[in-house]
Amino acid sequence: MSVTLQQSVEQFLYRKAELCDAQSWDEYLALFDENSEFHVPQWDSEHVYTTDPKRGMSLIYYANRTGLEDRVFRLRTGKSAASTPLPRTLHQITNVRISERERGELEVKANWATFYARHGVAEHFFGHVTYQLRPAGETWKIARKHVLLLNDTINAVLDFYHL
Repeated sequence: MSVTLQQSVEQFLYRKAELCDAQSWDEYLALFDENSEFHVPQWDSEHVYTTDPKRGMSLIYYANRTGLEDRVFRLRTGKSAASTPLPRTLHQITNVRISERERGELEVKANWATFYARHGVAEHFFGHVTYQLRPAGETWKIARKHVLLLNDTINAVLDFYHL
């Protein structure tokens, strides 16, 4: 793997984080392939989590980008009372590791933390993420996002913009 590829992928992830923090939803959604899966499994025990979202419980599961588009629609139209007002967020990404796959696709693993403020309270979520990225011209599209949330408790709403 080249330094250029590493930098390209890191810049892509930083851009995704920046767009989410800025609530630039159209540009954020454009980073996802139409058939992209978004999965945040539930922990079954201290070290075992749900691996099949169709058989087990998930904190968030969208089989394709339509699920994210629906959430963005609700945010924009005020039809998500639990997310009004939206929190201010700060996404951080570290320890980006890349494995090349077939057809030019990449598996990208990283650690992440999101700090957020809402209603005068500051909190954070943190964990691991695995992306499957597909080449799209000079950039990438997210074909799959799998997030392991490591928080023991969720004290507020958990939504895609926290991850």
